[in-house]
This record gives sequence, C-alpha cells and structure tokens, in this order.
Amino acid sequence: MKRIYLDQACTSFPKPESVPIAMAAYIRNLGVNMNRGCYSEAYDVEEKVFETRELLCQLFHGDDVKNVVFTKNITESLNVLLKGFLKPGDHLLVSSMEHNAMMRPLTQLAKQGVTFSRIPCESDGSLCQEKMEALLQPNTRMVAMLHASNVCGTVMPIAEVGEFCKNHGLTFLLDSAQTAGILPINMEEMHIDAVAFTGHKSLLGPQGIGGFVIKEHLIEKIEPLLSGGTGSISHTEEIPEFMPDRFEPGTMNIPGILGLREGLLFIKKNGRKTIAEKEKALTERFLHGIKGCDRIQVVGKETMHNRVGVVSIIIEGMDPAVVADCLDREFQIMVRVGLHCSPSAHKTLHTYPMGTVRFSFGYFNTEEDVDAAIAAVIRIAMEESKWN
Repeated sequence: MKRIYLDQACTSFPKPESVPIAMAAYIRNLGVNMNRGCYSEAYDVEEKVFETRELLCQLFHGDDVKNVVFTKNITESLNVLLKGFLKPGDHLLVSSMEHNAMMRPLTQLAKQGVTFSRIPCESDGSLCQEKMEALLQPNTRMVAMLHASNVCGTVMPIAEVGEFCKNHGLTFLLDSAQTAGILPINMEEMHIDAVAFTGHKSLLGPQGIGGFVIKEHLIEKIEPLLSGGTGSISHTEEIPEFMPDRFEPGTMNIPGILGLREGLLFIKKNGRKTIAEKEKALTERFLHGIKGCDRIQVVGKETMHNRVGVVSIIIEGMDPAVVADCLDREFQIMVRVGLHCSPSAHKTLHTYPMGTVRFSFGYFNTEEDVDAAIAAVIRIAMEESKWN
C-alpha cells in the first residue's frame, strides 16, 4: 500500500526535484564558503546566495535585498527579533493562537521584565481585532503575530493589524511559517516591519534554513543575539554595523540556502497563486468529504474562508493519538497528533490538553491522497469500538 504524507504543515514533502539536485551538486562539485575566499568558486557561491536573497525580498516586498538575513530556522529568527528588540519594561501584544516559537522566547523575556498581553481569539481561531485597542499600554512597542494557525489553519487579518500598528506607532513582527509561498505578504502595503520565515514548509526548501526580512529603520534597534566571524572587517572585534553581516555570524548553511533557492524558483515558475489554489482545492475536498460523518468534529473553520490547508479534527470517543496510530498502521497515512507545539492555541480552540489529529495538504498531494484520507478517517470514526 502506498504511504500517504499529509503532514505538510510540519515540513513539505516531497520537495521539487531541483532542491536535492542543487544541494548535492554544491557539496560534490563546489563545497566552498562565501565571504572567505578570493577565488572564483567563492564568488560563484556568493552570487547564488545573493540571488536567494533577491527572491525572498521580491516574495515579501522588502525594501532592500541586503536586509534579508539567513538563520537556521524561524525559531531562531523570532528569538533574534524578539530578544534583540524588546527591553525590560517593554510591553507587546500577541494573539492567543501563537506557536511556542513565539511564546517560549516571550516567556523567557517575561522573567527579565518584558510583559505581553494576548489578544483574544474566537473558538475558530479568528482574531478579536476589536479588542486590541483596550490592551494597549503606554509602554507597548510591538505586535507579534502568526499569519495562520498551525493547528486549525485560520488566517489572521494581517493588513488590518498592520494598519493598527501604523496608526499607533508600533512595530509589527509577522511569523509566516504557515503562509510564506502560499498567501501574499507585502511588507510595504501591510505595514510589516519584520517577517520571520522558514525554508522547509511552503517555501519547499530543506530543513535547517530560515531567516527574516526587516525594514531599514529597524536594523539599529535590534541588538544581535549571536556574534562571531563574518569574513568582513576582520581587523576589528566589534560586530559589523552593516547588513546582512550584522546578524549573520559564523559559517552559513550554504547547501540549505541553495536548496531554498530552488524552492523559491519553483514557486516563481509555477506561480504562488497556482500552488495556493491547488492546496485550497485539496483542503476543500477533504472538508466536504468528512462533513457527512457526525462523529468527526472539525476544529476551527469548517469552510475555506480565511484558512490555509491545515485541518484539525477530533473523533468522538477516541483519543487523538489512537486515531493517528490507526491512520499510520492500518491505512499508511501520516498525520500529526497532539498539541502541535501550540498550547495557547489549543486552549483557545477548547482542545487542550488532548490536542487534535492534524491533516495538512501540499502542492504535491493528489485528490487520491485526499480521498484515501477521507475514507480512512470515516471508517475509523464509524468503527470506533474496533480501534479503542
């Protein structure tokens, strides 16, 4: 039986074929670092890395390609941005749907005198935007928010939040883990000051590469979290003030960057909208297919309005872990189960502490994959006593 991968919100798979080819070609045939060697191979690598920055700057409508910074992943990016910008006595707003990549750094900062307020969300994950004004304090400096929930797929009103930040003089930090490469993100039009991204989800690159894009005015306001050699101004032990070196110490993950480059080129060639429409159609097919089974509860929105291709479910009378195990062992379907590193979201959605079974769909999934998942989950629900 064919194995079916429906955990795309965790990491996209498979990747475009050009991704592993480019990574292997670099390791086998080139293999040098950038910013360290005065020879053509090093310049060749630097050019490809620069091209990757250009693609990301275009994708997010950043103001300058040099303000695209590479990190290991979006978690590191959020740590750099939050810990580098916020100081004791500062206050910020976050949504009640945030991932622990946001909440754990903030919990650390809270022990150092930074405070935060959670903007309430409805039981389907929708932001209660009208409640933001009342949460503001004289020391509020930032709004930090995910673009779409990794638990239920609900999309936040980013343009409206950006306008709110502009009107109140607040810095707006966006976590694009579930949306980069799928939904439009325009830093200029949406008044976003910093976007954190990861390469291995909808950007179709490998694990171990991520980064952030920031606006010019924010650079000097963020203290670098890490420091070390950059291959530039090596005569001084001070951190470079210029970008991107200010935030990129140490040896870079060049295989990861070149793999990400191929993922970005794939998106550019095939069209972000085309990719998004396919994922939307697959998700809609799944939602429609399970709708007739009253033992299956969809967590969050039951339609495709303001959502991405992430669907969490609960089957009446069954532990989510048992459901996921059945899907894997009996039906060869791979999904995620539990709290998905987002306890705050599950409390908002009233699925804490048991969590959910999460299906997530990607561009390389097929209608046959979706139909197999529908049939499997309905069978498990209808034969609940057999599996418990």
